[in-house]
Amino acid sequence: MSLDVQIETLRTDLSAAIATAETEQAVEAVRIAALGKKGSVSALLASLGTMPPEARRTAGPAINGLKNEIAAEIEKRAEELRARALEARLIAERVDVTLPVRPAPTAEGRIHPVSQVWDEITAIFSDMGFRIAEGPDIETDYLNFTALNFPEGHPAREMHDTFFMAPGPDGVKKVLRTHTSPVQIRVMQKSKQKPAAPYLTEAMAPPIRVIMPGRTYRHDSDQTHTPMFHQVEGLVIDKSSHIGQLRWVLEEFLKAFFEVESVVTRFRPSFFPFTEPSMEVDVQCDRSGSEIRIGEGADWLEILGCGMVHPNVLRNCGLDPDVYQGFAWGMGIDRLAMLKYGMPDLRAFFDADKRWLDHYGFKPLDLPTLFGGLSS
Repeated sequence: MSLDVQIETLRTDLSAAIATAETEQAVEAVRIAALGKKGSVSALLASLGTMPPEARRTAGPAINGLKNEIAAEIEKRAEELRARALEARLIAERVDVTLPVRPAPTAEGRIHPVSQVWDEITAIFSDMGFRIAEGPDIETDYLNFTALNFPEGHPAREMHDTFFMAPGPDGVKKVLRTHTSPVQIRVMQKSKQKPAAPYLTEAMAPPIRVIMPGRTYRHDSDQTHTPMFHQVEGLVIDKSSHIGQLRWVLEEFLKAFFEVESVVTRFRPSFFPFTEPSMEVDVQCDRSGSEIRIGEGADWLEILGCGMVHPNVLRNCGLDPDVYQGFAWGMGIDRLAMLKYGMPDLRAFFDADKRWLDHYGFKPLDLPTLFGGLSS
């Protein structure tokens, strides 16, 4: 086969291969096959060394012309494919500027109602001068029951109410706390301990005014009860505490929490081992509509339990009941959230359903304040 025929055949084959290449990788493969070290055009150039001088004078320009022509076609095709890929990418990544701006993460996220109500409660009592105290979820049987004047054999110690745990190496019986009342014992006991540093001299000594929010656990589960729930208790210890102060504190809290101008409360006799006298507190409300309205109407709703701290509890904490007296109260944070924000089922609080949280949750930057509105 003559050299001219070889060149023409290569030109036709390579041009066809370049034209049918659909990707930059395919074009690169054609370039290597033609112009690479072992490529077909490179092989023709290498054959120039075996030709006589007269033949080289005509073959050299022809082969180099083929090389330059194929290189130009390859570059042109590669540029076409790059432009096509860019256009496809621009179409795929095109932004519709007429669409609304996507909300920021701070706008999409939601605060759980329990966390919101927890903050609302602490904001109200902090404004009244109460401090916040906390304690462990796993408590000793003594702090959870005995120190709080629960006698041996009391029904609250039974398995159907309490999650009992195996004793530790020291033999001390432990439970998942059934209320936050053990924190009251810890606070009062600490008030009688010698301070660890000079700046703690008056830190925990009476008068004591604290609230104790936290998780509690009971062996119970239905529409209005869950095995784990949240509770807040309050404690005031002083030399002149009385029920009138207790009533004022609770009514001021209810007005601020439910964001109403006035409330009417009703105190009914009850029984708790750690208070004497003990009372259940009802608040006046209206049940006529689809939601409960606090501060109006002619109905009553039980809202919390309270009472004067039992003298035995004071003695168990090293305080003289002839010198000090106090009052305490406790209420469910989850139940307060249900009443204020109209949530019908307590179990939904713990289902981790994003749809529920999107509906009932709160914007993360809307922090509850007394001057700005608790639920603004």
